[in-house]
Amino acid sequence: MWQKIITILEMIKFSHTLFALPFALMAMLAAAQGLPSGATIFWIVVAMVGARSAGMALNRIIDADIDKANPRTASRHLPSGKLSHREAWFFTLASLLIFIVAAYMLNDLAFKLSPVAVAFLVLYPYMKRLHNTAHIILGLTLAMAPIGATIAVRGEVTLFSILLGCFVTLWVAGFDIIYATQDIQFDRSQGLKSIPARYGHEKSLAIASSLHMLAYIALFLSYIALSFAGVLYLIGILVVGGMLIYEHHLAGAAENPDDIDTAFFTVNSYIAVVMLVAICLDWAFVW
Repeated sequence: MWQKIITILEMIKFSHTLFALPFALMAMLAAAQGLPSGATIFWIVVAMVGARSAGMALNRIIDADIDKANPRTASRHLPSGKLSHREAWFFTLASLLIFIVAAYMLNDLAFKLSPVAVAFLVLYPYMKRLHNTAHIILGLTLAMAPIGATIAVRGEVTLFSILLGCFVTLWVAGFDIIYATQDIQFDRSQGLKSIPARYGHEKSLAIASSLHMLAYIALFLSYIALSFAGVLYLIGILVVGGMLIYEHHLAGAAENPDDIDTAFFTVNSYIAVVMLVAICLDWAFVW
């Protein structure tokens, strides 16, 4: 049983929860101007883990045939038979139930809007078959983290949460485009929709760079919108600017998939952590 749990966590890349969870916690701190109740923190984390786990598992299920045909992804857990589709579906439905229960425990608005979040989780895996904007849909799906956390605390949406959501949307879309440059030829052969498949490697990196510039503007505006924010939050934003530049340096110089993985996973997970640490320090010493 323990080995099966580990295998499932590997399938959904549980460690990559770092992409969205820090932004949910950032929005939570800003909405409460500090720490909310322990119960609120607990249910926000549970909702985040449930939604993210369901979304990733569903993506793996829907893409199983595509992953099996792609040499880069053929060793993933469903195509290789390490996990069965029945096990994956059970995990997905359990994760969705956990998310909905967590939303119910937070407040009425969070519960009423939970179907919207579920709809995005279902929509994203199909978008690569329908339109090149799949990268944006993925970004919007993860952007529900800061907006949802704000609703969980305050029962409403704030300007800060919208701007943080805009940053997450554009940032995720940009790095997803970078990641998709690994599969240009395969996506074209399968008729899959992506920015790299349509525009090629160089133009796609330019589009990703433009999205990240817009994302950075949104992040800086979030500092202005958070009227009680101090210099430590601003320093975090400046550090993230340098990290985005480094990410695009890695992507532009990448000669093999390992380089892309470094740009995609390592740098981006650090970006989320840097911003969470920055707002925590700002809260501790400035607010």
